[in-house]
Amino acid sequence: MAEESDLERTEPASGRRLEQAREEGQVPRSREVGAFLILIVAAAAFWFLGPWMVQRGAAIFRRGLVFDQELTREPQLMLLRLADISLDAGLTFAPLCVALVVAALLSPFFVGSWNFSPKTLLPDASRMDPLKGLARLVSVTGLVELVKAAFKALLVGGVAVWVLWREREDLLALFAQPSQVGLSSAGHLLSFSFFVIVASMLLIVAVDVPFQIWQYHDKLKMSRQEVKQEGKELEGNPEIKGRIRQLQREAARKRMMAAVPAADVIVTNPTHFAIALAYRSGMRAPKVLAKGMGEVALKIRQLGTESDVPMIEAAPLARALYRHAELDQDIPAALYAAVAEVLAYVYQLNGWRHNGGSYPLPPRDIAVPGELVPEVVNG
Repeated sequence: MAEESDLERTEPASGRRLEQAREEGQVPRSREVGAFLILIVAAAAFWFLGPWMVQRGAAIFRRGLVFDQELTREPQLMLLRLADISLDAGLTFAPLCVALVVAALLSPFFVGSWNFSPKTLLPDASRMDPLKGLARLVSVTGLVELVKAAFKALLVGGVAVWVLWREREDLLALFAQPSQVGLSSAGHLLSFSFFVIVASMLLIVAVDVPFQIWQYHDKLKMSRQEVKQEGKELEGNPEIKGRIRQLQREAARKRMMAAVPAADVIVTNPTHFAIALAYRSGMRAPKVLAKGMGEVALKIRQLGTESDVPMIEAAPLARALYRHAELDQDIPAALYAAVAEVLAYVYQLNGWRHNGGSYPLPPRDIAVPGELVPEVVNG
């Protein structure tokens, strides 16, 4: 039962899943939005620009029917006349065409946004599979589209009947009007009727857009197993990450060990901890070059012995430095006095090595703030 629940698509699509879907050209779409915008823009254009386009069109039509004897004698002039009339006709209907193109381009923004995916241009044989096409027809989506088409037909048809019934007196009055007045009235009547019928499609859009968005996200839902797998892919394989961390630790340890010969002193516990310190002119405070416990501490002491680095046993100080000091960082200010005693001994020891004299004694009972000394097991 647990395996079945992990395979069920119950989880919302992740951001990565949605981005992959967009790259493949899968975005929420609503054909009703595009159709409504184009038709409503066309209706508005006819409403506001209709009289002007009719007048321009009538003038172009009349000019085209004018018989010019010169054209019969010069056939090449007929092509120029045709080009001139075609240009005027194109300019007359250009505002309508531009408005329709803008409406078609803006329609995706009402559902999501523009999305261009080169993958959708690649040939896909599955789209030509008749069995899959039949499956889409008898699917839930196909049933929804059928119900939507029937509802749209009933809605638009009902609104059209209502408009015709409402304007029946004006329609009958057209027969008694002069042709010029009748054509103008008919144009206004057709524009109004077209605008009202198209406006009724807004109800279809209001229903279709939320449905398409819901259907899109429902189709991209993920199973719990897919969510876990995606998380592993994003975070990386735990085994690989563990191996990377191990290699990083080994590289850091090698760099740390390489710095031990440059230390001025190694503070020990005497066997469990070892901290290599250095202090040079210009440094604000002594710095930790290496630190470790157990085998790492043993290796630090071994390298220190080979490089003739002075070592001093100071258990509380060694534990405090190991706990509170970081690699390649200055020691804590609270340990300045204790480390100063150690460095003073080192300077005395270096002086003895170069100049001779009485051998300096290492400091005993170095004072370390109690709150900085951690309790340890096994010494």
